[in-house]
Amino acid sequence: MSAAGTADELVFGYGSLAVDAPGRPARLEGHRRVWGVAMDNRVTIPGYKAYRVPADGSRPAVYVAFLDIVEERGAATDGVLLAVDDSALRALDERERNYERVDVSAAVPGAPGRVWTYRGSVAGRARLQLGLQRGSAVVQREYLEAVRATFAVLGIADDADPGELPVVDLERVELAPAA
Repeated sequence: MSAAGTADELVFGYGSLAVDAPGRPARLEGHRRVWGVAMDNRVTIPGYKAYRVPADGSRPAVYVAFLDIVEERGAATDGVLLAVDDSALRALDERERNYERVDVSAAVPGAPGRVWTYRGSVAGRARLQLGLQRGSAVVQREYLEAVRATFAVLGIADDADPGELPVVDLERVELAPAA
């Protein structure tokens, strides 16, 4: 990814993508930010990630929640536009396993090209619901703090309150790809 410039392909980042790469401020109309997807920390997916408790290195049986967007008439979500090429889009498709890439060009006023974003997949949203039902859905503190710090720098209203979701200290671990 590169800073948003004159690329014909852009990605609207509203959570960790806004944290991970520089971009230009933008607004996505007709959508609002929610805690909407989760990964099951008990499942090992080669080349993905897992979380462990820093104090003892254990891998808790939790569903780690992430930000998502949902369509809502009259709502708007602030974020950033990131210029991407085909290679970057393929890498993001792989990274954003809990989401599906959707074209939101018409919902980004003044978009200088095609704009994609990542919206929660049916499976990602179902995992969060299961975690909520089981009382084991959590938000990683570092993720929440990074998103909030980025919002502050960009002047984005902090609408990332996790509500009833517990915020816990977990260490992210990158898993090795399959051999």
